[in-house]
Amino acid sequence: MAFSLYVHIPWCRAKCPYCDFNSHAAAAWPEDEYVAALIAEMRARSANPAFAGQKIATIFFGGGTPSLFDPRSIAAILEAAADRFGLEADAEITLEANPGTVDSPKLAGFRAAGVNRISFGAQSFNPETLRFLGRIHGPDETRTAVRAARRAGFSRLNLDMIFAVPGQSVADIMADLDATCALEPDHVSAYNLTFEEGTAFFTEMRRGRIRPLPSDEQAAMYAAVRETLPSRGYAMYEISNYARPGEESRHNLTYWRAESYLGIGAGAHSFARDAAGPGGRRWWNERMPAKYIDAVRKDGMAETGGEAIDSRTAASEFVFLNLRLREGFAHGQFFRRFGCSPDEVFGRQIERLAADGLLADDHSRIRLTERGLEMADSVFAEFV
Repeated sequence: MAFSLYVHIPWCRAKCPYCDFNSHAAAAWPEDEYVAALIAEMRARSANPAFAGQKIATIFFGGGTPSLFDPRSIAAILEAAADRFGLEADAEITLEANPGTVDSPKLAGFRAAGVNRISFGAQSFNPETLRFLGRIHGPDETRTAVRAARRAGFSRLNLDMIFAVPGQSVADIMADLDATCALEPDHVSAYNLTFEEGTAFFTEMRRGRIRPLPSDEQAAMYAAVRETLPSRGYAMYEISNYARPGEESRHNLTYWRAESYLGIGAGAHSFARDAAGPGGRRWWNERMPAKYIDAVRKDGMAETGGEAIDSRTAASEFVFLNLRLREGFAHGQFFRRFGCSPDEVFGRQIERLAADGLLADDHSRIRLTERGLEMADSVFAEFV
């Protein structure tokens, strides 16, 4: 058995107005103290029976903006992870990066530290769209960063894109997709802009200063993305993710397949499957970085909450997470996990959604249809 490790770096140079992640804008940050806390938390968690004796299959540095940290800090965290748990020989190690925070020496440093997959938050190649999204970089910085990453030895590279931004047209999306594919990433994540409560964009929307695009325009843009990227060699394997063959994000597949992962850092979440049953446990850390550091110094951990997961909840989460995948899930997968067929638990929902053309069920595998992809949130709600 193996598990995935998520490492949260909570600082950014500026808080994007659409972002609802646990991130904090700052001109400076206590990097050394935070790295020490991350390593101490790993030391404490290595005694957890859910992870003890298991190696790490994937590591993901997310944020925030992990590329603000010095490569030596990333190297220290990776060395500690290898020492405490051990890494699989082919471990996937991803670091999120803002194109405006890296240069050739820094990228070379991340690669030398052991990072073997880089994920750039490009978001768009239109300067006006980037300004609206509050990004600190421009299109040329993304292009420069990609070229520098290739020179540094990164063969695996993802670009994050955002569409359905107020003021965008389908033609704008097509131009962004052309610019994205021209850089030849092996993976593309394309997200529909959402207005999450607690964000600056949500507040502006409530005040009437920003209006989301009409749903039919958003649907047309999503259709353009779903059609264009596969035609360029990037197969859709998840609702918002596309990859060349064999280049899927192994770390994110851990989440979508409802497998165990350990999250360390301020606000990080963890999930441990129950090896003896279908349930498990999840827990989460203190969100504020300073309080997180203090808690780890005192107790070795900074957990502020957790919950046991019963069989029904576990089955529900398994279904709607796996349905995010284009392949969906096999009846046999569900049976091995829960000891019964999905029809025994969710027969009524599956039958109704299939009749409405939202689910395809051949009694071997269940997945979203094309129409189901466009109404995915409504489908998922049926299993909660």
